[in-house]
Amino acid sequence: MNEKTFDAMEYHLILQQAGKFAWTSKGRETINRMKPSTNKRQIERWLEEVTEAVSILRISSSVPIHSLDEVTHILTQAKKGMYIRADQFTQLISFIDHCEKLKKFMDDKGHVAPTISLYAYSISDLSDLGTEIQRCLRHGQVDDFATKELSRIRKQLHIQQTRLKEKIQQLVKSSKYASLLQDKTVAEKNGRYVLSVKREHRGKVKGTVIDHSASGATLFIEPSEIGALQEEIQLLKMSEEHEVEQVLYYLTGYVLEFEHNLEIAVDTMHQYDVIFAKAKYSISIDGIAPMFNNNYLINLQEARHPLLGEDAVPLSLRFGEGDQALVITGPNTGGKTVTLKTIGLLTLMAQSGMHIPAAEGTSLHLFQQIFVDIGDGQSITQNLSTFSSRLVNIIEILREANDRSLVLLDELGSGTDPGEGMGLATAILEQLFAKGATIFATTHYSEMKEFAEEQPGFINGSMEFDLATLAPTYKLIIGTAGRSQALDIAAKLGMHPEILERAHQITYKQEKNFHKNLHDYKSKEMEKQVAVNRYARTKEAAVPSKQKTSTNKQFKMGDNVTVLSTKETAIVYKGPDTLGNYVVQMKGEKYTFNHKRLKLHIPAEELYPDDYDFDIIFKSKEYRKVKKQLDRKHVEGLVLDEEE
Repeated sequence: MNEKTFDAMEYHLILQQAGKFAWTSKGRETINRMKPSTNKRQIERWLEEVTEAVSILRISSSVPIHSLDEVTHILTQAKKGMYIRADQFTQLISFIDHCEKLKKFMDDKGHVAPTISLYAYSISDLSDLGTEIQRCLRHGQVDDFATKELSRIRKQLHIQQTRLKEKIQQLVKSSKYASLLQDKTVAEKNGRYVLSVKREHRGKVKGTVIDHSASGATLFIEPSEIGALQEEIQLLKMSEEHEVEQVLYYLTGYVLEFEHNLEIAVDTMHQYDVIFAKAKYSISIDGIAPMFNNNYLINLQEARHPLLGEDAVPLSLRFGEGDQALVITGPNTGGKTVTLKTIGLLTLMAQSGMHIPAAEGTSLHLFQQIFVDIGDGQSITQNLSTFSSRLVNIIEILREANDRSLVLLDELGSGTDPGEGMGLATAILEQLFAKGATIFATTHYSEMKEFAEEQPGFINGSMEFDLATLAPTYKLIIGTAGRSQALDIAAKLGMHPEILERAHQITYKQEKNFHKNLHDYKSKEMEKQVAVNRYARTKEAAVPSKQKTSTNKQFKMGDNVTVLSTKETAIVYKGPDTLGNYVVQMKGEKYTFNHKRLKLHIPAEELYPDDYDFDIIFKSKEYRKVKKQLDRKHVEGLVLDEEE
């Protein structure tokens, strides 16, 4: 698998959508980093896990998954020798509580999830750790009774703080300081109680200046009467802080005794988060677990592209039983590219252990590589054209593909001269076929239809078109080549049937009645299309055609000529007729052109030996086979129908 395939299939976008269902950031990261596997047993286990998780979610959607980031950080911090803060222990307590809830939640789910319900048993009993943490902590702080020493210190601290408050209140109310104070409110500066003394009375108050007002008119003085008491309180606070640290170091050490069990619990919680996120995504796309086979069968039942939502047209496809390559034709915007992307993306999803949006009975082959050439892929940095850039990609595919590869090619050979593009596309398909790759290719070349029809191991497919609505149905039909709907659409829109019948005869070398079921073809507006209302423009045009035939003998069978209107090359088959028209073969089809519309490119004698059998070029494989049999001997009932 490679990033080009992931980008073309929008695989990472699928992972992002699935990752949104994860509860933890670690779970989202894991899903976003998922890669397809080639281990069939592992893939089937992944799919089984998701299937069981879906069954659990249909019973209860509230799975007790806990955030893992803080717990992981706590363990890392503890292993570095730093104590765990009191507020962090709150997160740890919550995680331990969720572990117990998860075990209880899974305890009765064995009947619907026999595999993943057992994962919860890997979470050890962490109740002793939780109990000890809760004994030492209360409301996110170390509890007074965590140790006897801490209890004693805090009791002494409370007594001294009460004495201090009483003492400072007495000083404020005493006659000794009443006239010296700016106000009678006890202030606290830098953790010490002070009196607000007017600056001019500084010498009358014994004590330490702790601070002053912005204007400097007021000094905040700690009276000497309470100085000793405050110092004692500061010492008690330092003792308290030291004892709290000792408790936290003790609890941190106790946590490290459960380090292995906690890490297993984190991993288990993370695993559940990923499984249930994939299960929730499966429910959102109405997904199923596909089966896998070893015989190159791709059997999609009502498969839908997951990014198209309700707009997706179900794709049903059974391919691979005796065939190795599918050539898909059909109108533009008919759904050919979406078909390729659906096949490729669902294969990637399934091999990543994800459910896919399809119906039961869907089965896929396990591919080691998926190669894609879709879109223009233009390289700005390398200054490559669209065609060149795609060729670089296809060359890489030719190097890497083998009999364990799925190759998806969109509009193969497009972007260059139609003749060379068709030839290149055919040669590429032949080589990939020889390498044993499973191939899905879309094309607009009509010659490719004939190639797929005649080549063993190839089969045609087409995108259905609804003539009633003049719109594609986006449905794939296997076993039939697509054809242009131009004539039928033109008829639907009101083109005169005589023009359509002539167009059909030129294109398909056979007649078709476009008059039937058309009641208004004699209307004045339609008759205007075929009315001839111009005069001969030259003297030559007025000369009877029989007089001109002597000048029309310009070309012979096998001559390579250029069609002036399209600049395409063709091979002369027969002619001229009385009007100077030649039948030529171009891209496997026969067309009629007047000699004025043709120009000699390469004479036949420069291309073929004198005894060359032109039936190889102009006759079908079936015709040549029958002729060869009849040349050898008479075969009863075998008739050679001449081909035009």
